[in-house]
Amino acid sequence: MESYESNPAEWMKYAQFDQYRYTRNLVDKGNGKFNLMILCWGEGHGSSIHDHTDSHCFMKILQGNLKETLFEWPGKKGTGAMTKKSERVLGENQCAYIHDSIGLHRVENTSHTESAVSLHLYSPAFDNCNTFDQRTGHKHKVKMTFYSQFGERTPGATAVSQENN
Repeated sequence: MESYESNPAEWMKYAQFDQYRYTRNLVDKGNGKFNLMILCWGEGHGSSIHDHTDSHCFMKILQGNLKETLFEWPGKKGTGAMTKKSERVLGENQCAYIHDSIGLHRVENTSHTESAVSLHLYSPAFDNCNTFDQRTGHKHKVKMTFYSQFGERTPGATAVSQENN
């Protein structure tokens, strides 16, 4: 990820946007060992606070800027506001890594004029994750969906993806 220089000619065919929320576009399933995805972030789009179900997550910014906010895991009872650990803005060709041992995070495009695109590698691949309410720490299990797979719009993908709340 670090050595790859963003080249839109290589990834543009996978970059599919939705005007209302960020999209997860599958590029490669890695024989079930990993998922490689292009995530497309319209102006103001962001994820919820979420975990990675013990998967390793590598992220590279291909276009634009994304803000990553790290959070501590909520207390055992999931009560009370979540504690912010740090935040940073990542620009084109910068990389980030997260694992559940580090904490939870939220990723967002804070720009009101420019979209953003990021490349994500999840190993191992996962189908569900937990999202967290920043005010209460309560968690909610959600099923992950793909807006497109291998450059083709996912059939029946008009349903709202739960992880985009």
